[in-house]
Amino acid sequence: MNSNLIFDFTVDKANKQIHVKREFAAPVQKVWSAWTDSKILDQWWAPKPFKAVTKSQEFKVGGTWLYAMVGPDFEHWCRADYKTIDVLKSYTGLDAFCDENGNINMDFPRMSWDVSFTDKGTTTIVDIKVSYDKLEDLEKIIEMGFKEGFTAGLGNLDELLAAS
Repeated sequence: MNSNLIFDFTVDKANKQIHVKREFAAPVQKVWSAWTDSKILDQWWAPKPFKAVTKSQEFKVGGTWLYAMVGPDFEHWCRADYKTIDVLKSYTGLDAFCDENGNINMDFPRMSWDVSFTDKGTTTIVDIKVSYDKLEDLEKIIEMGFKEGFTAGLGNLDELLAAS
């Protein structure tokens, strides 16, 4: 990552929220596609050595992205339910761990995502707010390595954008 680009990762326990602000060296159309098209998401979303494998995606209000994080010796299934979409500007959704058919695993917390994109011409700022119902849910996700995994995935996106 270019060290001049913005990267901020904050855990706000008082508001049960994780806030990530990340700048990418690419125009908004390219960054938007990377976040909303499963063919591109599969190339960067999972931290190495894992890979994301999409089973289905309908990027529309009321649509769902069903995918697996596949590692050398296991896979974790996840689903994102899209709530709002403002093309090239923002989307919101509700994420959950699930089985391969999309049935939600209630042993894990659901996360509400609010992702916005700011067009800076040759760069794009992505502002992500991940909210939880309970502080314990936020703490559980942090313990599971969310910061390290998500940071690694964003690094994968940097590499992908630079190569395309």
